[in-house]
Amino acid sequence: MARTVGIKDVARQAGVSVGTVSNVINRPDLVSADTRIRVESAIAALGYVRSETARQLRAGRSRVMALLVLDMGNPFFVEVARGAEKVARENGLMVMLSNSGQDRAEEREYLAQFAQQQVLGVLLSPIDGNRTDLSALRRGGIPVVLVDRGAEREEGCSVSVDDVLGGTLATRHLIETGNRRMVFVGGPLMLQQVQNRLAGARQAVAEAGLPPEALAVVETERLDIAAGRDAGQRLLGLGHRPTAVFCANDLLALGVLQSLFAVGVRVPEDIALVGYDDIEFAGAAAIPITSVRQPAYQIGRTSAELLIAETVEEPDTHEHQRIVFQPELVVRASTMRRPTPPGH
Repeated sequence: MARTVGIKDVARQAGVSVGTVSNVINRPDLVSADTRIRVESAIAALGYVRSETARQLRAGRSRVMALLVLDMGNPFFVEVARGAEKVARENGLMVMLSNSGQDRAEEREYLAQFAQQQVLGVLLSPIDGNRTDLSALRRGGIPVVLVDRGAEREEGCSVSVDDVLGGTLATRHLIETGNRRMVFVGGPLMLQQVQNRLAGARQAVAEAGLPPEALAVVETERLDIAAGRDAGQRLLGLGHRPTAVFCANDLLALGVLQSLFAVGVRVPEDIALVGYDDIEFAGAAAIPITSVRQPAYQIGRTSAELLIAETVEEPDTHEHQRIVFQPELVVRASTMRRPTPPGH
């Protein structure tokens, strides 16, 4: 295996000191033109590439922020990552993107690696905020911004959406369109976002004066299309078939829609359907899905901006912020029942 070319090799090739090579790379104005040309020629001849990692360690600060999300298969988190990357590039930084897959062991492993790598900071969408261990990062002075989940101010910054309100908006819409037998599909319930969306749905049921039984719950192990298909099959087997389904995200809603189509259940005539996130696929489905929109790209941007403020711009005066965006209901065909023609 070929040996890596180092700065000493360049110095030897150019007949100068290691310090002179370093000056040519980092402070070329301090070196004469002839010496600079000689060193640059040696760099080109040897194919020397400086180690950015080593440079960062000497400077005492990484130029990499880590982003750990629940599921990169969900377009919502892709948009979050795009927003964070845009801010990082604007500030000369990079984003290390990782995926926990809603697996606690994977989350712990990634957080430990981030601590070892001494990243600038971590943008984290936690599996369970009450159980996620951030002590290793905090001991290393690595700040964490919670993404898509609120935090107490003393814990650090956070950027989230009012998911209780989002759940209320979705279920209130279903009630206002005449539904009295509804099902909430989502899980695992340990996820704070799922808990909050369910709490909002129950709040809407209570506000409408309906009994708690008006909203059943079908818990899923994951938040993907396959889990939605399984949930769709399960809810069709309930004793009283629901007239409406509210899913904790759009991927679940797409899976439920597939299950309903497979057995000839019409949406929205037989069962109305609402999702959450308002990903592009929701509006592009065979029956466009009503969804609760949250500003994924802006969540990513704001999270990265808070991390940069804490680590680069104002490390000595920074005060933690808890930013909460407001959700918006986007009504589409999946909840818009068409009137029955006369004579039917």
